[in-house]
Amino acid sequence: MISEETRHLLDNAETVDITTIGRSSGQPRRIEIWMHAIAGRYIITGTPGPRDWYANLLANPSMTLHLPNDVDLPAVATPVLDEGSRREVFTAERTWWYRSQVDLEELIATSPMVEMRF
Repeated sequence: MISEETRHLLDNAETVDITTIGRSSGQPRRIEIWMHAIAGRYIITGTPGPRDWYANLLANPSMTLHLPNDVDLPAVATPVLDEGSRREVFTAERTWWYRSQVDLEELIATSPMVEMRF
């Protein structure tokens, strides 16, 4: 069960850190990344192209989300493959930056994207 304070952090955080397990090394890998709270879902995505964080999560979906105020949440990442869900994410107001960098249809078709469940 997530506290109200943690839910507030989840809903308002934009830049977070995540720790994944390296698919080859088996070692923890921590990076800073953007997170988006969209329609009650917590999404990590990026512009098209290979991403180590995504490859790590495909190999081992367990991860840790590091929020402000030293809140660390264990999570499981599930790839978002459904075109409708991907379109909903990339047309949301919070993801405007991606659309300023890459054509919307390319984002929907080829960007790495996972939904986190806590």
